Amino acid sequence: MDNSTPLPTRESQAAEAFLGRVSDIIDAGAQAVMISIGHRTGLFDVMSARPWRTCDELAAKAALAPRYVREWLAAMVTAGIVRYDPGTARYHLPDEHAACLTRDGALGNLAVYAQAIPMLGSIQERSLECFRTGGGTRYDEYPCFHDFMAEDSGQTVVERLFDTILPLADGADARLRQGIDVLDAGCGRGHALLAMAARYPHSRFTGYDLCADAIAFACESARARSLDNVRFQARDLTGFDESECYDLVLSFDAVHDQKDPQGLLCGLYRALRAGGVHLMQDIGGSAYLENNLDFPMASLWYTVSCLHCTPVSIGQGGEGLGTMWGWETAERMLAAAGFEHVERHFLPHDPANVWFVSHRRPAA
Repeated sequence: MDNSTPLPTRESQAAEAFLGRVSDIIDAGAQAVMISIGHRTGLFDVMSARPWRTCDELAAKAALAPRYVREWLAAMVTAGIVRYDPGTARYHLPDEHAACLTRDGALGNLAVYAQAIPMLGSIQERSLECFRTGGGTRYDEYPCFHDFMAEDSGQTVVERLFDTILPLADGADARLRQGIDVLDAGCGRGHALLAMAARYPHSRFTGYDLCADAIAFACESARARSLDNVRFQARDLTGFDESECYDLVLSFDAVHDQKDPQGLLCGLYRALRAGGVHLMQDIGGSAYLENNLDFPMASLWYTVSCLHCTPVSIGQGGEGLGTMWGWETAERMLAAAGFEHVERHFLPHDPANVWFVSHRRPAA
């Protein structure tokens, strides 16, 4: 027997409409998981090569099991991502869809970010424990985290490093060609430093990261490319204190989930020589929720914050600023660290991030 109290007509209509919205959200979550699978299996890349193919042809081209490919294709067709011709039983990924779902897409590859959904979902039980206890997590509890971050960095940082990002720091290219000392704090797998070390053989590069597996990958990559002007070290940056060792310090999407972000920025300031430059990338949302209602993929970044960046910081004993700590907070912390002439930039190719160029006072 249903004992629920019926809603008034207007509220009932609004409730029905909201039910439909929640249904769409859940359906979109399933689509995101399948987009991630399409990215990781290479199916989107295979489909972009030629217009129409059967399931068996696509499976053979991607070296995958046809039965699973068929189910994946059905999910993509019902999501409106892949086209289907029932007369020929062939499938097609339109060019305008491939533009943001393939590794060489003209608009970048949003499928990279779909990987965050199954990754975060896989640690739901651990996250529930954090909700109950207030405790934190470790980086190594997140499967394929460094694969995800390396791909993100590849398209937001490495691909635009020389034509867009380094020019933000006026004169950086000339100084790097002449020969300077560079630190990447929180370098991950080191892709940005490796690209710079190859381009600027007279400069010297150092990369630190907390995660030993990421550093091992970076070291092996440097050996494979015979780069002897770059070194990597697994290192907890808590209490980082090197005095006047570097001319350029980089930190790409690395500061907000540290145990002590303010302490790290103070340490990075001290690590710069007089006149040195700090180039920092971080999520470009505001510190104020009401300002983020139209921020690109804001719900995703708050979810990443809740289930990754905040608990990772807390797990180190930190305060857990979170992914959406806000550009206002970052600016304030940079100034408190002693940096002068803090410049804030938003780049067209990367609407989710903010870039700061900060300076240490030149010698008198």
